[in-house]
Amino acid sequence: MDLLRISQNVRALRIAQGMTVDQLAAKSGFSKGFISQVENFRLTPSLKAINRIAAALGTEVSVLFQSEAQVPEYTFGNIGSGEEVTRDNGGHFGIVYRSLAYRQIGRGMDPFLIEYHRAAEERAFMMHDTEEFYILLEGEVDFFIIEEKNRTRMKAGDTVYLKANIPHRVALAPDCAYAKALNVYAGPPA
Repeated sequence: MDLLRISQNVRALRIAQGMTVDQLAAKSGFSKGFISQVENFRLTPSLKAINRIAAALGTEVSVLFQSEAQVPEYTFGNIGSGEEVTRDNGGHFGIVYRSLAYRQIGRGMDPFLIEYHRAAEERAFMMHDTEEFYILLEGEVDFFIIEEKNRTRMKAGDTVYLKANIPHRVALAPDCAYAKALNVYAGPPA
C-alpha cells in the first residue's frame, strides 16, 4: 500500500471539490486532526478509514490508490439519492438541498434537488456569483427577483434562468405546503 500516494490523493481530491479539512472530517466522521495527519503522511490509516474517507470524497477507494487521482469523465446518479448538504442556512427556512453531482470531482455545474417545506421564517433575498437555471418540479412557489414587488408565481414545469449576482428569493405559494425544484449553478461547487 503506497501511503504517500493515498495521502496526496486525499488532499488533491478534497481541494478539487472545494472542501475544507473540517468539512471532510465532518463527512467522514473523523477529527480534523486525523484528516490532517492522513493528508500530511503522519499516520497509517486502516483500510476501513480509507474506505470512509473515499466515501466522504464521493469516490471509489481505488481512486485513492492511483498514481494520480483521476477525475472521472462521467458519473451516474439518481435524483432520489443525492447527498443532503447544508447550504445557505436552508434548514432554518424549511429548505433541503441535495447535491446530485457530488461524486463528479471538479465539476463545472452544480445541480441540486431542492425541497421546500413550511417554516416560521422566510429567507431574505440572496444572490450567487454564478449563473443558475431553476425548474420547478412539484408544487407552487413565488419567485422574487430584485425586490418584493417583482414576484412571479411558478407552477410545476416553469423555469427561470438567472445571470450571476441577481438578488432573488423563493417562497412557497400561500396555499402550497411542499414544493420541489431542480437548480443548476454554473461554475465550480459553491
